[in-house]
Amino acid sequence: MRPKLLSLTLGAALALSGTLAQADIYQYTDADGVIHFSSTPPAGGGARVVVRGSGGSGSKVGAPIVPPQDRDPSRFTRYDEWIRQAAALYQIPEALVRSVIKVESDYDPRAVSSSGARGLMQLMPDTATSMQVRDSHDPRENIFGGVRLLRILANSFNGDLSLTVAAYNAGPDAVMKAGGIPAYPQTRDYVVKVLGFYRRYRSIPDVVEASLGTP
Repeated sequence: MRPKLLSLTLGAALALSGTLAQADIYQYTDADGVIHFSSTPPAGGGARVVVRGSGGSGSKVGAPIVPPQDRDPSRFTRYDEWIRQAAALYQIPEALVRSVIKVESDYDPRAVSSSGARGLMQLMPDTATSMQVRDSHDPRENIFGGVRLLRILANSFNGDLSLTVAAYNAGPDAVMKAGGIPAYPQTRDYVVKVLGFYRRYRSIPDVVEASLGTP
């Protein structure tokens, strides 16, 4: 089953110009049932913020940290079915989903970061709510929410893999302001790690690939 038709109204030139002070991304559905993602809400209202810029999405300083602790080798295949389903639904490369999970949580759904990001794909509380995730520690919900976010970011950055990954880590506003990967050491290291695993997972024969292009 294909997702509903998506339309991104934020142009590529604007997305990379760095002229936006706050790059929140809004979602709304028009009369024809087309889902739109835009940097500005429609005049008639009815939109909701699905991604907040400047890394301000639900940060909880001092949240209890739970580092990845699962060392069972079976964890790397435990979520295969949900990864495949989400990757197919949102047309994101399966290898990219696996790479983000590996770097974010090392496949431990109980992981919690110091900023309060939770679960396999380390979703912030507000972002999880925007992605229709009720329980971030539920592996299936977290995977589908994280992959949906990757789809939105991929649309925002014209399918550019490096910018999509950077935005997942630093937020879309930081990438837009920088006109590329922000000069944050943590973000640059994150992009290198994710793309390294992505290349490795792409070499696995049974991993079905897809384009990052807009569905």
